Amino acid sequence: MPQPRRLLPALFVALLLSPLVSAQAVRPPAAPLVAVDPYFSVWSFADKLTDEGTRHWTGKPQPIGMQARVDGKVVRLAGRDPGRVTALEQVSVAVGPTTTRYEFRGEGVGISLDFVTPAMPHDLEWVSRPVTFVRWTLRSLDGQPHQVRLLLTAPGHLAVNTTDQRVVASRVKMGNAQVLRIGSQEQPVLARRGDDVRIDWGYLYVASRDAGVSSVVAPQNEAWATFARDGSLPDTDDVDFPRPAGTRTPSLAFVIDAGAVGTEPVVRQVVLAYDDLFSVEFLNRRLRPYWRRNGADAIALLRTALDEGPAVVERARQYDDELMRDLEQAGGPKYAALAAMAHRQALAAQKIVADADGTPLMFSKENFSNGCIGTVDVMYPAMPQLLLLNVELAKATLKPVLEYATLPRWKFPFAPHDLGTFPLANGQVYGGGERTEENQMPVEESANMLILVDAVASIEGTAKFAEPYWKQLAAWADFLAQKGLDPENQLCTDDFAGHLARNANLSVKAIVGLGAFADLSRRAGRTVEAAKYSIMAKDFARKWIEMARDGDHYKLTFDRAGTWSQKYNLVWDRLLALNLFPPDVARAEMAYYKTKLQPYGLPLDSRRTYTKLDWEVWTATLAENRADFDAFIDPMFRWMNETPTRVPLTDWYDTVSGKQEGFQARSVVGGVFIKMLAEPALAKKWQARAQR
Repeated sequence: MPQPRRLLPALFVALLLSPLVSAQAVRPPAAPLVAVDPYFSVWSFADKLTDEGTRHWTGKPQPIGMQARVDGKVVRLAGRDPGRVTALEQVSVAVGPTTTRYEFRGEGVGISLDFVTPAMPHDLEWVSRPVTFVRWTLRSLDGQPHQVRLLLTAPGHLAVNTTDQRVVASRVKMGNAQVLRIGSQEQPVLARRGDDVRIDWGYLYVASRDAGVSSVVAPQNEAWATFARDGSLPDTDDVDFPRPAGTRTPSLAFVIDAGAVGTEPVVRQVVLAYDDLFSVEFLNRRLRPYWRRNGADAIALLRTALDEGPAVVERARQYDDELMRDLEQAGGPKYAALAAMAHRQALAAQKIVADADGTPLMFSKENFSNGCIGTVDVMYPAMPQLLLLNVELAKATLKPVLEYATLPRWKFPFAPHDLGTFPLANGQVYGGGERTEENQMPVEESANMLILVDAVASIEGTAKFAEPYWKQLAAWADFLAQKGLDPENQLCTDDFAGHLARNANLSVKAIVGLGAFADLSRRAGRTVEAAKYSIMAKDFARKWIEMARDGDHYKLTFDRAGTWSQKYNLVWDRLLALNLFPPDVARAEMAYYKTKLQPYGLPLDSRRTYTKLDWEVWTATLAENRADFDAFIDPMFRWMNETPTRVPLTDWYDTVSGKQEGFQARSVVGGVFIKMLAEPALAKKWQARAQR
């Protein structure tokens, strides 16, 4: 087992007091650096930032390089360098909700390197802006002044799908700021869709307004070599464009002269930003990113980032502090660390765009699964984070599906599975698309939508959001009334495990979905419907108990004795205060699950030893006391620290080996926030913040 990481030297503590220092020590499976959306997403897959080059969440190289020159000696802070530049000692890494921090020391100085993506869901402006702040905090450790210069190189890899694509670069005039940009020559806007792909339209920008900054467009190795020689950059911009991104690695290079660094901290900063021009196509309409809805362009984006940078970074720090305290209050330090790891990843697997009237719409990408956009059974596990931190984003996620389902082209009595393949949300593609019922998830998606729409209503205290879509919601409730109690052979969200008939956990979801529709009807003043579906849901729950009972627990399927499964869908019965199932059901299941725990968590069911991270936390949230909750969280925390698969947080892994089974960097990890959503006082506090 790996040993816990050492805390920072005492000299740094006063400077860096925050949950990033005080939280439970974690070895990230991969650390988010730039975590904005499914395209602008750069990670470190290694223990140390200097062990290997940084990567897109898919694993493809996107090698951002960083070096420092201390009293004339050059050391590496990020990336590998075949030029034999020594790596500065990295003493720690910590991942918070909005910030990843690396601590380095050596050559008489300490360097704190922060990657801050201000992904604060209550602030729609900043959570939608494609901006990450890179900040160096420098301080002398030996009491002597040290001359420090910093180098950052951002390659054209970030603006292409494959490195044989040609890029162009240019300098941008913006007052006294240094601004460079790079993008593909062809600019095929929204022309490419799929899963393991990267953006190849729009432009990557690097900008700084700090004193002592110089910049140049140059091959990465040439920028490194010149910096190593005398601390400068090549004399002029390299104008040999267009050229393939993988040929001599054309990069945006910045040198920052920090001057004489003493015992007082010196802070320097650059802005990384990506203007994708158009983000999503929805029903054949190209939609701008939300931050562009009022006519803002890249210059306005960069000017705002440079003007408000120090203030927004401080706000992000305060946000992290408060969120980590409340997460720890809700579920303990290990739970808080898990949620911190999930926070930016979940949001960065989604994109916020503006509808024609400026209304926010939010689209998820089904990363490393099938690349679908707006997948309903991906929304379902991801939704606790949005319901907790900003219900407007929850509505922005649900609305595109609801709008699509109102169209004549959607002819089925159940809810859609998806809206297309990212970034094109022009209609369902899964299971034969709109042409066939084969391989769809009718009970799953219909219940998901009813539960989530009712969750919105429970937060807002009104069914107003649901009213325009009542015809569809009622049809889905009728479908569950006919098909939900004892589901036919079909897929569910755990489709990687194959089809199942008579799925007990899917039946729970259908029953809760009916109860949710009854609750929606009550809130809408539709008393007849409310009574009808409430009675039905309670009757189905009673029948379920008899059909699923298997001695001291409940079965995987109604017809298979000696089986079991996580009944994670029960959590919504409690969250929505539907009270359909007696507490003894969850109590018996939790006692039984504790006998099935493996070294790295609770298997999904009796068939295999693999599990789903999101569902584990939902199941743990059924616990009636902290000790039982901790019994499920502890092995998950151990897995996060020890998994041999170094990728952005996977949600599908083996509980015995700890290895990834599939999926990574998905929005579903937002489901870990369900524990805090289940704490009424904390949930109301954060929900109220977003309404201010």
